[in-house]
This record gives sequence, C-alpha cells and structure tokens, in this order.
Amino acid sequence: MFALVWLVDSTVTDAVAGGSRRWSASEPTKTTEQTADKISLPALIEHFAADRDSLEKKYEFKLAPNYGSRMGQFYRAWTADLTKIDFSQLDLDAKIDYLLLRDRITYLARTLELEMQQDAAVLAALPGLPLVVQLWEARLTVTRPDGAETAGHYERLRIELVQRQKNLREPSSELKTIFADPTLALWVTKRLQHQMQTMENIHRFYDGYDPDYSWWARKPWEDLQKEMRAYAQAVRQSALGRSGEDPDAIVGLPIGEAALQAELRNAMIAYTPAELVQIAEREMAWCDTEMDKAAKELGFDDWRAAQEVVKNRFVPPGDQPKLIVDMAQEAIDYITARDLVTVPDLAREVWRTQMMSPERQRVSPFFLGGDTIIISYPTDAMTHEEKLMSLRGNNPHFSRAVVHHELIPGHHLQQFMLKRHKPYRSEFATPFWMEGWALYWEMLLWDMGFAETPEDKIGMLFWRKHRCARIIFSLNYHLKRMTPDQCIEYLVDRVGHERNNATAEVRRSFAGSYGPLYQAAYMLGGLQIRQLHQELVGSGKWTNRKFHDAILQEHSMPIEMLRAKLLDLPLESNWQPAWRFYQGL
Repeated sequence: MFALVWLVDSTVTDAVAGGSRRWSASEPTKTTEQTADKISLPALIEHFAADRDSLEKKYEFKLAPNYGSRMGQFYRAWTADLTKIDFSQLDLDAKIDYLLLRDRITYLARTLELEMQQDAAVLAALPGLPLVVQLWEARLTVTRPDGAETAGHYERLRIELVQRQKNLREPSSELKTIFADPTLALWVTKRLQHQMQTMENIHRFYDGYDPDYSWWARKPWEDLQKEMRAYAQAVRQSALGRSGEDPDAIVGLPIGEAALQAELRNAMIAYTPAELVQIAEREMAWCDTEMDKAAKELGFDDWRAAQEVVKNRFVPPGDQPKLIVDMAQEAIDYITARDLVTVPDLAREVWRTQMMSPERQRVSPFFLGGDTIIISYPTDAMTHEEKLMSLRGNNPHFSRAVVHHELIPGHHLQQFMLKRHKPYRSEFATPFWMEGWALYWEMLLWDMGFAETPEDKIGMLFWRKHRCARIIFSLNYHLKRMTPDQCIEYLVDRVGHERNNATAEVRRSFAGSYGPLYQAAYMLGGLQIRQLHQELVGSGKWTNRKFHDAILQEHSMPIEMLRAKLLDLPLESNWQPAWRFYQGL
C-alpha cells in the first residue's frame, strides 16, 4: 500500500482500522507531534466502497426521496473531504488513487442526478408512488402498519390501475410525451418493475408475521399484485410497441449522446462517439483487406465463401471439450516459450471447464471465461437449425482465438492476478482494461504469426471484425441511429455471423446487464494497450514480459491512468483525460 502522510484525527484512524466512522478531513486535526499515523489512499478507497454499499442496501428503494437525498449528501461529503488533501505532496501511486477516487465519486454523483431527472420525467406513468413511498418509509423504520388501512390503500390503487389500463388506449398528452421518447419509455418499464419489487418486499415483511396485516391485507394485496403486473405489461406494449411477454423481443435502453459523453469521460476516453465510430471503421477496413488475403490463400475471391468453408469444419458433438483443452495448452506453451508474460504455476493448474446451458446460449452463443471456461456447443434439445448454427459458429478456427482470450493470457490470468495485486482498485473496474487486455492479445498474437494457416487467419479476423462491429452498432444504437434489428443485420452482413448468434449477441449487448460502453471497450481498450506497448516495448525501453506483468500488477483502471503510471508521467490535481491513442485519425 502507498501511504499518504497526512495530519489525522481519530476519525482517520477509525477509517484505516475499519471502524464505523466516516473519515473527514474537515474535522480538527492533531499536530504532527501528537500522532505518527499515516493514512493511505487504498484505505480510503476501501472505506468509500464499503460506506456506499451500506447506504445502497439501506436506502434500496430508489424512487423514495430519502434515497436521492442521502446518496447526494454522501457524494458531496466525500468530494469536500478529498479537497482537503494536499495533492502536491502525494507520490505517483497515491495521485493515481486520488484521481481515480475523485472521478469515481463525480461519475456516481452525476449518474444519480441523471437518474433522478429521468424519474421526475416519468412520474405520470408511475401510479401510486406516494403510497409506495409511505409504505416503504414505514417499513424502513419498522413501523407496524394498520391492517385495515393498508388493505384500503391496496384496493384504491388496484382500482386506479384498472382505470389507467383503459386510459392507455387513448393516453394523455403527458403519457404520449413520455412514450414518444424510447429512453423514457423503457425507463418507465424499469421503474415500474423496481416499484413492484419494493411492494413485494414490503408485503413479505409483514405477511404471516403480523396477524392484523395478514387478515386485512393479504387478499387485497394478491388482487393488487395481479393488476400491477397487467399494468406493467400494458405499459410495456404501449410504450415499446410490442408485447411484454414476447421472449424474442430485444428491448434495451439507448441513453443518448449526452449520457454517452459522460460514460466516455468516466472511462477516461478523450474521443467523441463519432470519432470512435470512425476508428472502428478504419479497423474494419484493415480487417477486410486481411480477410481478402486469407480467402485468396484458400482459393476464393469472396471472403464470405471462404468463411463458409471454415465454419463447416466443426468437430462432432462431444469432441469440443477436448479440443478446448488442447487449444488452451497450445496458447500457454506459445506465450511462455517466447517469455511474453509470467504465468504462475497455480494459474495453469486451477482453471476449469463446464458446458453452457441452451438457455444461456440464447444470450451468449460463444465461449465465456475466467477461472472456468464455459463452452458453448449444441445440445440434443435444440432444433436442427439451432444445432447447426452453434456448431458452425464455434468451429475450431473461430474457437482458437476465443480460448486464449478467455483463459491464458486472457481473462483467467487477469482474474488470477487481480486477487493478488492491489485488490482495493476493484472499485475502478473497467471493461477497457478487462476486455481490452484480452483483445490486445489477439492483436499481438496475430502480429507474431500465431495464425499460420488461412483457416486460422479467417478465424482470428472474424473476431477482430466482430469487435469493430461492436463499436459501430453499440454506439449507433445508443445514439439512436440503429435499432436492434438493424444491428442484427449489420452483424450478419458485415461480419458473417450466423443469424441466431447475431441475435444473441445483440440481445446480450442491450437487454442484459452490460453498460453502454461495454461492447465498444474490447477493441478500444485493446488499441489503447497496443499503443502503450509501442511506447514502451516498441521503443526498446521495456521487455514484453516486464510490460505485461506491470499491467497485471496495477489492477483494473482506465488505460490512460495506467499509462501515467507506467510512463511515470506528472499528474496535477486538475488532470483531465487527453490521450489521443489512435494514430492518424
């Protein structure tokens, strides 16, 4: 840990010792003669993360006023406390931690502000919210409800929901305004779900434990619950133009340009969304040229025809796990023979395998990894078409690049090292570091000739085109320039995806738990690390092994801040991201 010399009071000592008091630089300090204590930025980061987690659990109903006011107060207090630290007296590691924590707090506070603005904009579509807030605050203070009164509240809200469903056929001008904005429309559905979950939690707390509540409110609650679900489905259909019960519908949340810019600032990316799309298009053009070369090696003038041949060279069902194990060992042998990165013996030993369920393959049609590589391959329960698409999409030449991405030197090695080096920085986890590292290795191994046959080149290029496409379709989706269906068509036409796999990819991108920049982060993070590699290894200053080990030992953080550490760059308290890592744009 990197100690920050600071005049501290007992509050600071409590923070470092794991006490319950929040550190505050604004309280009176002891003199240097009174204490030899030191406070570390790592301790403050851990303390901040623990405090925030505790508050998020306590004030979990995000539509209640006490959530926004308490979290806002929390972020303002920490921001004020950080300004008391003399930044100029910090060493480089402490400066990095300071800036990461400051920017993290700023981002969380801004996100809270944007969410509260969206909540205010959709209040007209959230029936009974004052009642839910009242019940929630009573639950928070463990106040015993009046059973008959609560039953009356439930029945009145049920009647209101019935009427609101009728009104959705001819919505008010206020609702029309909300539903006309796709972002607000989907926000309504998310907040309705959150409101219903909160009411279910309230009901479970009392039902069966409070006889007065159970006798009066159980039946009205059951009737209300049915009506809430019906209203949520009706709103979803009215707002999004499709049935809320359609299992194949891909419904995401396009956040718009302003929110996208805020996400980029948080990731320390000094480019606009339009510039990032331009970068992706340039990289895609490079892939096209290399794909044409590989296709000609196989005797084809059309890369799609060559790719079809490669796709159909899949192994029989049952043979895929053994193939993956062999490919994993091949990658480990390749990087260790060239002394590219340290691979601890235990990291080689402890990775595992498992098969992916058919349900999960609807969202993740390809491998997933970490300490366990989850193998995507067809099962006997799939339709004939689904089986063929899974076999073709996970052929050996496509899979070869995925295995080292997921295991070693990719995600498994990353996660192994994350637990052993500066774990307090998990607060600053970013896909630009996590996914960028694994994608960077695909680039480096390509440059080193890891793909020797035209089939393996086509396999690696398929994934590289896929990463370019992710930037293009995900950013354009969030800029509201592409629909999910257009994204699917783009992947099929431009990358050569099987349609089912393209659909699963788009569903994963927008209807899952991934952030708006996650899919773009693969290629962009890889390009950042590649440029940093050029500055340190390409210049002859460092060896490959020193470079790669240093990245793994600094833990996850935005790559521009990692660059400041590895290049020993000066940092000021007013630092802002400015690194233009892509040459020639």
